Parts: sequence; structure tokens; C-alpha cells
Amino acid sequence: MKEKFIKSTVILLIGGLATKVLGMIIKIVIAREIGAEGLGLYMLVLPTFLLLINISQFGFPLSLAKLISEEKRNTKNLFFSILPIIILINIGIAIALILLAPLISKHLLHNQDIYLSVLSIAFVIPFTTLSSIARSYFFGHERMFPHVCSNITEDIIRLLIIKLGIAKVIPLGLNYAVAFLIISNIISEIASTCILFLFLPKKIKITKADLYPNKKYIKESLKISIPTTSSRLIGSIGMFLEPIILTQSLLNLGYQTKTIVKEYGIITGYVLPLILLPSFFTLAISQALLPSLTKQYKIGNIKNTKKTISLAIILSLAIGIPFTLLLVINPKVFLKILYHTTTGSHYIRIMAPICLLQYIQAPLSSSFDALGKSKVNLWSSLLGTTIRISILYLGPLFKIGIESLLLSISLNILITTIYQLIKINLYLSKQY
Repeated sequence: MKEKFIKSTVILLIGGLATKVLGMIIKIVIAREIGAEGLGLYMLVLPTFLLLINISQFGFPLSLAKLISEEKRNTKNLFFSILPIIILINIGIAIALILLAPLISKHLLHNQDIYLSVLSIAFVIPFTTLSSIARSYFFGHERMFPHVCSNITEDIIRLLIIKLGIAKVIPLGLNYAVAFLIISNIISEIASTCILFLFLPKKIKITKADLYPNKKYIKESLKISIPTTSSRLIGSIGMFLEPIILTQSLLNLGYQTKTIVKEYGIITGYVLPLILLPSFFTLAISQALLPSLTKQYKIGNIKNTKKTISLAIILSLAIGIPFTLLLVINPKVFLKILYHTTTGSHYIRIMAPICLLQYIQAPLSSSFDALGKSKVNLWSSLLGTTIRISILYLGPLFKIGIESLLLSISLNILITTIYQLIKINLYLSKQY
């Protein structure tokens, strides 16, 4: 069991490193091509994109992976039982977004330039959901190599599309360029899904019984997906509200719209991605952790469960601490190498030490899911989001400008991580 977990983690680490490098190259290309203002527009619309992705998937990829890993169900029947629900959710979201795009861009985010980008999300979401559902099959069976291949393929295709296409679109305006960045996900998600299908068993027989929805499977899936979705939804709603509240508050303080977009782009487009660069490591650990912990906990091996969680936390910090120290010592070097700018270096020195705690949140969240305690993730997400939104709202009232965003992010990470550590320790102590 332990060897399989380590093997899965290593595969995901190698793949995670490759995709993280590709992801950073994509971000660098985007930043250099569209500049700080264009990046600001992209980062304004991104929270809306992430919110709708979480709603459209409804936590089913995680519930599928967990139920498949238990090896007690008909995998094909499980998949076809929840497929109609997923299709209906995605159709509903796409229609609603097409109708609400003018309202979101003009009246909520106060920027008409992102209308096309918001509209583009409606066409991307179904492809993102399909790709995530396909990945869940391989996660459940602890087959990480197909996932790694699909991720690398997705990033390579998207990088090529952006590199070849953005220069032709940008003369039309930044609004068209940002919309193009969103739409490019369609082709990359299709390529990713096709790669996953190549790794499916060659002799798959689907009977009529497999296609008939199983109410028991649906209930079991919803029992996992609803708390998971609620938790992620709270965080996504917080991210969605962040630029809305921040923009309105800073406008009231006398900031210009262009200044707000630029500073928001620097913090969320330059600073945070750089600080969280090693997050591929914790993501790999959390993905490999779920099926392994689920099986250990199911057979009542609490001792190994605690050791596996502790190992995940230690490994995450072992990568995070050295990288954080390097960033604090000389952030300008990293910014110059990656983005050809030193803008935002003072933000990095403030944020990097606190964001170190962010590295262990993914393994902790996966641990709660594996132990059947997804509600803890829900409450921790609610707690962190409430703090983040409250600071964003109250900061400008005390004449705190863009720094209110830094404060809100820092307190969110600090309090949420402490809450999760206390909860996991208390629960396992009672079980042991």
C-alpha cells in the first residue's frame, strides 16, 4: 500500500513538474504578450471561470474516484448513472451564462472589456467537465500515468495555440485577446480527453444494464459530491466576489479603473503564481493520497493513516521552505527571469512567508475527503472565505487601499490552515 502511494506520488511529481513548467511558460507568454493591463483583465474574469467550473463538475470527479477506489461497484454503471446529471448541469450553466454575461461584465466587474471573455466561458465549461470526469476513472484505479500524459498534452497544445494565435488576435484589442485565451481551452481539453481514452482497456463491453441509472450509486455519489462542491463553491464564490468588492471599494477611494486592473493583475498574475510555483508538489501528493488513504482507513489502519498524512505534510514543507527563503532574499531575480519585470517584488516579500502554509492545505483537504470528513473542508472554506471577503470590504473603509487584498489573502491562508490542522489531529486522536 505504502509503495503504491509512493509510486503514484513520484509519477505525479514528475508529471506535475512538467506541467508546472509548461504552465509557467504559458503564463510568461501571456504576460509578455498582453502586458500588465491585459493580464489584469484576464485575472478579473478568471474567478468567474473557476466558479463555474466547480459548479459544472459538482464534485463528481472526486466522488467517482473515491467510489471506484473502493472496488465494490460496477464502474461503467456508476459512470452512466451520474452522466445525465452532469449533462443537465452543464447545459443549464451554459444557457444562464450566455444570458447573464452583460450583467456580470458591466455591472458586477465594472468592465465592459471582459464581456466576450465571460461569454466564452459558456462554451469551454462542458469540455473541462468531460476531461475531469475521464481523469477520475484513472485516479480511482490509481493509474497516474494517463493523467500525467493528458495534462502534458493539454499544456503543450494550449501553449502552441496561444503562441501562434495571440499575436494575430491582439491587434483587435485586449478584450479579444483575453477572450481568445479562454476559448483556447476547448482544443486543449479535447486533446487531453482523447489521450485519456487511449489508455482505457481495449475490450470494454457496455450492456443495457450498464446504461440504466442506479439510484444507489447516484445517492452515494451525491453524498460525497455535495459537501465537496459546497466546500469548493464557497471558496470559488469568495474568489468571484473578490474582484467585485475590491474594484467597487477602490473606486470609492478614488482609484482609477486602469490602476485597479493593473495592480490586481500584478498581485494575482505575477506575485501569487510565483510564490506558489512549487504547488505542483502538494497537488501531486494530494492526488495520490486520496485512494491510498481511503483504503488504509477502510481497513482500520489508523496508525498508517496518520503516518501517511504526516509524510505528506513534511514533504510539502521540505519543498516550500527553501523556495520561500529564496523568494524573500531576492524576489527581483525571479520576476526578471520569468516576466522581464521587477514589478511586485515588495508584494512577494510580504506574502511569501504566509503562503508557505498554503502548501499543506491540499494534502489536508484530500485527507478529510478520504476519511469521509468532507464537511471539515466545507467549514474551513467557509471560515477562510468569510475572513477574506470581510477584510476586502472593511479594509477600504479604514482607508487601506490595494494592501487590503494582501491582508485578506494572508489571514485566509493562516486561519484556514490552523483550523484544518487542529481538526485532523483531533479526529485521528479519537480514532487511534
